[in-house]
Amino acid sequence: MRTGSEPRTARSALRARLWLSVWGMAWVIAAMVVFVLLGHPGWAAACGVLLVLMAVDFGVIVRHIRQGPHFQPGRDVPPYEPPENRDR
Repeated sequence: MRTGSEPRTARSALRARLWLSVWGMAWVIAAMVVFVLLGHPGWAAACGVLLVLMAVDFGVIVRHIRQGPHFQPGRDVPPYEPPENRDR
């Protein structure tokens, strides 16, 4: 059921984002090592920049997880109630 308030009440799958971030960082590190060994410093630098961006995102995800149920609700937190009155 769509209520029209989804952008305000949306919840992020932070644990899924965390593991996808870890997986992506592992691939970027591997690619960076391969580019360094093959002698492509430009591509290795690009992977390094991407790694820094992914590390910042990883930090934000961990911060939101540690903030508790407001950002990462568990199974015991009920879903948001739809608004009672909608302006049409």
